[in-house]
Amino acid sequence: MKKLLLICAALLMMMNANAQFPMMGGGNAAPKVTGRISATILDSLTKQPVEYATVSLINTKTSKPVNGALTDAKGKVSIQNIAPGEYKLVVGFIGYTTKNVMVKTTPEKPDNNLGNVYLAGSASTLNEVTIEGKKNVVENKIDRMVYNAEADATNAGGDATDVMRKVPMLSVDINGNVQLRGSAVRVLINGKPSGTMANSVADALKMIPAEQIKSVEVITNPSAKYEAEGSGGIINIITKKSNAEGVSGSVNASAGTRQNNGSFNLTAKSGRFSANTALGGSFAYPQETRTSFLNSTSSGDILQNGMSDWKREGFNGSLGLDYDFNAYNNLSTNAKFNTFYNGGSSGSNIFANSIPTGNIVGSSDMGNNNLDWNLDYRKTSKKQGEEFSIAGQLIQGRNTNEFINDQRTAAGVPVSYTESSNVGKNREYTLQTDYVYPFTKTVTLEVGAKGILRNIKSEFAQNSAQDFDYDQNVGAAYSTIAFDLTKKIKFKGGVRGEYTEIGFTDANGVPVKNDYFNLFPSAVLSQTIGGMTTIKLAYNKRVQRPSLAYLNPFLNETNPYSVMQGNPDLNPELSHNIELGYSTFIKGSMLNASLFYRRTQNIIENINREYISQSTGVEGILTTFTNVGTTQSFGANVFASYNPTPKWTLMTNVGVNTYEVNSAGSGLQGMNEGTYLNYNLFLRSATAFKGGWNLELFGVVNSPRYTFQSKTDPMFFYGGGVKKDIMKKQASLGLNLLNPFNRDLHIKTVSQAGGSLGQTSNIYYPLRQISLNFSYKFGKLKFTEKKKIKNDDVKQDQQQGGGGMGGMGQGK
Repeated sequence: MKKLLLICAALLMMMNANAQFPMMGGGNAAPKVTGRISATILDSLTKQPVEYATVSLINTKTSKPVNGALTDAKGKVSIQNIAPGEYKLVVGFIGYTTKNVMVKTTPEKPDNNLGNVYLAGSASTLNEVTIEGKKNVVENKIDRMVYNAEADATNAGGDATDVMRKVPMLSVDINGNVQLRGSAVRVLINGKPSGTMANSVADALKMIPAEQIKSVEVITNPSAKYEAEGSGGIINIITKKSNAEGVSGSVNASAGTRQNNGSFNLTAKSGRFSANTALGGSFAYPQETRTSFLNSTSSGDILQNGMSDWKREGFNGSLGLDYDFNAYNNLSTNAKFNTFYNGGSSGSNIFANSIPTGNIVGSSDMGNNNLDWNLDYRKTSKKQGEEFSIAGQLIQGRNTNEFINDQRTAAGVPVSYTESSNVGKNREYTLQTDYVYPFTKTVTLEVGAKGILRNIKSEFAQNSAQDFDYDQNVGAAYSTIAFDLTKKIKFKGGVRGEYTEIGFTDANGVPVKNDYFNLFPSAVLSQTIGGMTTIKLAYNKRVQRPSLAYLNPFLNETNPYSVMQGNPDLNPELSHNIELGYSTFIKGSMLNASLFYRRTQNIIENINREYISQSTGVEGILTTFTNVGTTQSFGANVFASYNPTPKWTLMTNVGVNTYEVNSAGSGLQGMNEGTYLNYNLFLRSATAFKGGWNLELFGVVNSPRYTFQSKTDPMFFYGGGVKKDIMKKQASLGLNLLNPFNRDLHIKTVSQAGGSLGQTSNIYYPLRQISLNFSYKFGKLKFTEKKKIKNDDVKQDQQQGGGGMGGMGQGK
């Protein structure tokens, strides 16, 4: 605890010692009143943003340039530190006629937002250039791959799980668990964690309507500024937000054969104050999932053929407030609430060594309520690029798990009756500060510190002598530096130190302590060739800490023959990652390829053991988690986008990686002790037609997935969507199909734990979906993203296959 307190004390010292910022306790007198001039540059025909347009500000009295900037991907530009006066804004870009706009600011109103400024095509290029206003679905940036979900018509009517299946480099299993290059990832929402994600990524993704997602960022080599969590990297989901003068918003609704979604977004802005709110809800009809579980133990075989009939209901809401005190100081806050229910009935017939012995009828109910609240302060200065920020966050959540099992003989005679419940509670407090200082235009230093206080409680109704109380405190500090070695070679590197303090009481009432300190270096070296091609070499070290789903010792006997339980004695995973990347743009087409190597110590996987219920005497299989050993993986990923015509885009993503685990000394036996190959393939075609029509088709192939004790058969699914713009492109109607010719997706998992202990599961998951979607936008939309706190430090629930029969009914 002393180390943690020292880190927090250092954090406060950083704040007080910052003489560059007068408001933080030091420095010179406050600067004179200055403001900012901002605008959004759009194409006059397509009304789409013009990226990288040059914007210059000229003093009309002296005719000398004052400042300038380039527009971003949304066409936005903001020129800071402008003294009151009269100016001429000059906007230019290749293929467009230069635009001049007169601007005036005063001491009483130092800021001036010009709104939309339209550029017209020049006469010499209008007949030669076809301007396609549709946003690219995938963008390759220096440190990340960006999937623009809002540009993909096939996402309408689905949820975040459907979106993630189409993101380059990601693979998603049947339960909705996400992996990047065959390894676990940390999933953020708008750059910050969610309490719901801490419990289960798969459940959290099903709660987010696809219509609320703007884009998904895949960060394979995070710098030391990011939390070291996520051995595979970081996935950042950006939701749709807007920041426009006046009132603007959108409404989306989807009705389908499998699930229904609805969402509403509203923004109001007046001067320096803005407010954003979003509401969303989803309902998935109960649909029958056929299941078959064959358990092999020393006593013989138990076969369960059954059915589950589950439904899902979810609701989420958020409110964000933002205020600019002046051109240098900003305060924002955001609160988000999520709640969902998932449950239903299940039943199975039991066969012991092929002889009918009876049946089990039961039900299972799971719910989650979660609140995330953030408060952020940001200060900039006259020196372009200099920034100081401090942020606080509170996350608290409550999840419940209840089940009932009634087992009877073939004649209806009661054998056993089990009823139990579990309430899990999570609360964490976070304080973070960051400082960015550009020494020159090519040399930038970043430093920061962070403290997290986290408590996890699990309250049991039965099957345990006491509740589970788990404390995990993390203190961290980092420093990064970025500079240009030459005009074409850039370097960014840094190091992050994290001290973790863990304390809990085991099942015997004995206090357990587990403290550790790690350094996480990272470095990226990139070279630009010919202006359109980039080669990158990167290294980083990452960590995966187990979350409540892995730690919770609650004995889940939803299926008495397939019992599940967490393990509070897990150690974190530590990974070393090396990547060589290549990307190029050729006449509107893009190619991104990478080779990587990853070595992970203390890899966490689910394993099977023999189990005899103390309450019922039933012999079955217990699935839990353990540190299996050390893995190493070699892999490659290729993403390509090609336009046969200006309005037709073909896209593919291919990923391959090896799986190999060394479990020497663990005492475990498994079925996969060699080297195996995993692969995933994504294909997509998108075509735009006259009259506002769009057609998209896609297909996904996932290879067999391996763990030390199991193998899951390959998966294939496909879909498509057609969308029509109506009401002068303010609204759209769409029809989406997912697996239209196959109701069920058959998933087979075989596991072997040594000797006669094994399990085979066959799940016939209802995946087919036909949905009708409607979307409507009103007002003037200008999207913004605020810098938020990031807690990327907990391993999420990535279990595959196995488990209770009721759990397999968690489908949408």
